[in-house]
Amino acid sequence: MTSIQAPPLSRRAVAVWLVGLATYLLAVFHRSSLAVAGIAAAQRFDISAAQLATFTMLQLLVYAGMQVPVGLLVDRWGPRTVLVAGAGLLTVAQAGFALAESYPAALAARLFVGMGDAMTFICVLRLVNSWFAPRRVPMVTQVTGMVGQAGALLAALPMTWALAHLGWTRSYLLTASLGIVMVLALLLVVHDAPGTRRLLGPRQDLRALGRSLQTSWRQPGTRLGFWTHFTTQFSATVMSLLWGFPFLTQGEGLGDATAGSLLTVLVLAGMVVGPVLGWRITMSPWHRSTLVIAIIWALAAMWTVVLAWPGQAPLWLLVLLVVVVGVGGPASVIGFDLGRTSNPPERLASATGIINQGGFLASLVLVVVIGLVLDWRTPGSESSYTPEAFRWAMSAQYVLWALGLLQVWRYRRRARAQILAADPDLVRFRAGEPLHG
Repeated sequence: MTSIQAPPLSRRAVAVWLVGLATYLLAVFHRSSLAVAGIAAAQRFDISAAQLATFTMLQLLVYAGMQVPVGLLVDRWGPRTVLVAGAGLLTVAQAGFALAESYPAALAARLFVGMGDAMTFICVLRLVNSWFAPRRVPMVTQVTGMVGQAGALLAALPMTWALAHLGWTRSYLLTASLGIVMVLALLLVVHDAPGTRRLLGPRQDLRALGRSLQTSWRQPGTRLGFWTHFTTQFSATVMSLLWGFPFLTQGEGLGDATAGSLLTVLVLAGMVVGPVLGWRITMSPWHRSTLVIAIIWALAAMWTVVLAWPGQAPLWLLVLLVVVVGVGGPASVIGFDLGRTSNPPERLASATGIINQGGFLASLVLVVVIGLVLDWRTPGSESSYTPEAFRWAMSAQYVLWALGLLQVWRYRRRARAQILAADPDLVRFRAGEPLHG
C-alpha cells in the first residue's frame, strides 16, 4: 500500500470550510459571552451566585445531551440544513436573552443557546470530511478546533466594552444580529459535498435509528474515540469554565489579573498545540492512541506536582500547569479522527456525536464533584475555600483519569485487532494508513 496523496485544494472547499468555521466561531462566542457578564446578569435578574452558575451548567448539560440527536439529524438531512437551523436557533436565543427581564426567561434563552451551539461543531466536521482529502482531515480538524476556541477570547474584550457602553439589551442584540449574516452565508456558500447542495441520508424509523447508533457504538474505534475525548478534555474545560479562577486565586493565592492571564495562556496553549497534534497524527496514524496515553499521563503528573507542592505553588509551575492542561483540548479532537477512520460516511455524524459527549459528560461530573468536595472540606457554610479544600477537590480528577486510561487501553487493543483482522498487511506500514488506532 502506498500513501494517499491529497489533491490540490479547491477554492470551493476552502470557501465552504471558512463559512462553516465562522459559524462555529460565532457559536463559541455566544457560548462564552456570559463569562464577562456575570455581575451584570446577577444585577439584571437579581440572582445569587448559585443561580448564575446554573446558566453554565444548563448549557453544558444541553450541549452534551444534544450530541447524539444532532449526529442523527446530520446523517439524515445533511450538515448544511442542520448548520443553518443551529445558526438560526442561536440568533433567536441570543436575541431572547437580550430581551429577557426575568431569571426563568433568561434561563430558557440560554437553554436554546446551548441547543444551537450543539448543532455546529458536528456539522463543520462533517463538511471537513466531505470536502478535504483524508490525509488533510486531521490537520484541518485541529485548525477548526483551534480557531473555534478563539471565540472564547474574542467574546471577552468586545462584550466587556459593549456592556459598559451600550448596555445589556443592545449588546446582546448586536451579537445576535451577527447570526443573520451567518445564516445568509451558509445558504449561499455551503454545499453538503462536492457536486451536491444537499446530501440526504436514508429515511429511518426509531428502530432503525437505534440500530444505527448501536452499530456505531459497537465499533471499537468509536469507543476509543469516546474515551479519548472523555479523558483528555475535562481538566481544561473545568479550569476554563468554572473552577480555574477560584483555584488559582483562593487555592494558590494569585491576584485576579494574574489568574485571568493564566487562563488566557491555557486557551492559547491549546490553540498553538492543536496544529502540531494534527500534523503528528497525520504522519503516524497508527500511534494516535499512544500519543493520547502520553498526554493523559502528562496531565496527571503535572497536577500531582502542583497539588503535592508544599504551600502555594510558584508562578512558573502554575504557568507550566496551564500549558499542559491546555494541551488536553486539542488532544480530545484526536477522538474524532479515531471515529472518522472507524465508521462509514453515512454513520460519521452520529459516531462523532457519541464521541463528543465524552468530554462534556466528564466535565459535568467533575464540576459537580469539585463543588461537593469543596463544601465538604470547608467549615460551616463559608465560600472562602482553603488551599487544602482545593487539593482534595482537584484530586477528584484522578478517578476520571484512571477510568479513562483503562478504557483507552482496552479499546485501542480491540480497534487494532479489528483492523489487523481485516487486513494483516497494515502492520507493515508506519505512515499513510487509512485505518488505524
